[in-house]
Amino acid sequence: QVQLVESGGGLVQPGGSLRLSCAASGIVFSIYDMGWYRQAPGKQRELVASISSGDNTNYADSVKGRFTISRDNAKNTVFLQMNTLRPEDTAGYYCNAAYRRMNRDYWGQGTQVTVSS
Repeated sequence: QVQLVESGGGLVQPGGSLRLSCAASGIVFSIYDMGWYRQAPGKQRELVASISSGDNTNYADSVKGRFTISRDNAKNTVFLQMNTLRPEDTAGYYCNAAYRRMNRDYWGQGTQVTVSS
């Protein structure tokens, strides 16, 4: 059974930092492309950052220079370091694992990030 378990969300003041983690099980983690998405109330889910199985990274323009995605294949975990947080970063953050060659796509349950003073 595939599980993606996010952690690290919470309430933080503007300008603060959080580090999200997503621990995967039930998949061969190293061959999966991993991504962080977010969804704010009333808005569509959007890609925040992704990291391929070959460690190529991609970021939404709104988070470039502030967020960093990384992965630890030995721990089956992907991270999202979020710095200089803004109120508009407030959303549910979701981890995604994709192996497109086999059309495999999995989601975590999400973790809430709230940026407010």
